[in-house]
Amino acid sequence: MRKLFFSLFLFSILLILPFVLPAPSFPEKLLKEAMYFDKLPDKVVQCKLCPRKCVIPNKKRGFCGVRENREGTLYTLVYAEPVTVNIDPIEKKPLFHFLPGSAAFSVATVGCNLKCKFCQNWQISQAKPGEVKSIHISPEELVLKAIEVKAPVIAYTYTEPTIFYEYMLETAKIAKKAGIKNVMHSAGFINPEPLKELCPYLDAANIDLKGFTQKYYEEMCLGNLEDVLRTLKILKQNGVHLEITNLVLPELNDDPKTVEAMCIWIRDNLGVDVPLHFSRFWPLYKLMHLSPTPVSTLEKLREVALKVGLKYVYIGNVPGNIAETTFCPKCGKPLIVRSGYTILENNLDKQGHCKFCKQKIPGIWQ
Repeated sequence: MRKLFFSLFLFSILLILPFVLPAPSFPEKLLKEAMYFDKLPDKVVQCKLCPRKCVIPNKKRGFCGVRENREGTLYTLVYAEPVTVNIDPIEKKPLFHFLPGSAAFSVATVGCNLKCKFCQNWQISQAKPGEVKSIHISPEELVLKAIEVKAPVIAYTYTEPTIFYEYMLETAKIAKKAGIKNVMHSAGFINPEPLKELCPYLDAANIDLKGFTQKYYEEMCLGNLEDVLRTLKILKQNGVHLEITNLVLPELNDDPKTVEAMCIWIRDNLGVDVPLHFSRFWPLYKLMHLSPTPVSTLEKLREVALKVGLKYVYIGNVPGNIAETTFCPKCGKPLIVRSGYTILENNLDKQGHCKFCKQKIPGIWQ
């Protein structure tokens, strides 16, 4: 087991370091035809995977940069071409009500269908195929590697899983048959049809609800709020365990009234049991001039969410904060005590009941 972990660690380092290597070519035999596109006249195609619905001329790529029109057929350039593979604690996704303390075999390709100015993985999310060294790992091989290291979960994460949809879907199907659970951390910018096709193979999702105004989505992400809200509803309706992350940026999306409106929407459309993570911003990418989010701001917003009626509200990127702990909503006792990604104490039984008062805590616990 130690050898496998060490080899995977070296493998992930090798994938992350060679940013300056020459771009590889993409021969036809390595390409996979994309799903969800329409053929239009004159060898033009329209991608139907995400709400952008890019109309792509021959020999051009869509907004995400990873889907290319070749003679009237759309291909994905990142199928089975991950740029990073790591073993993470599930808490890093973050998923707090899903197999606490378990290992998540985590994978990503390059690319994204948003342009968030605060992206923490911009070196790979904003890269194009060939700009970052990748390695070919088929869905079957990926599942076998997860089995080898005894990881009970495969996570599609780091960049935007929507843009490597075909790779995620095929891997998830094989993983499900092998008894491995599938989770994704996504911005939720995906069309309903592909999302619904994915849901039967998806056990959990953490969706970044980046803000709660259209203006914020347009200016900070080049995205659309309503499409993300629709994704949240679809995941909930299809029985996928759902958690939400809201990255709080000082003076940009930290207005208490707007956050209150967001929490009311979550309560009324998704339910009071959906965990919400307020995550601390650190200066990154195009927002290096901003200061880190004050912890006091995160704590005030958490109080707003609790007052609205949400039961499980957490603060992230502040290791050791009391708001990393899951408390029983009935008796108030600490159930899962965390410090960063480490579980210090777990007072749930195997069925997810509080050991003190037997209250059922929503989540997937075994």
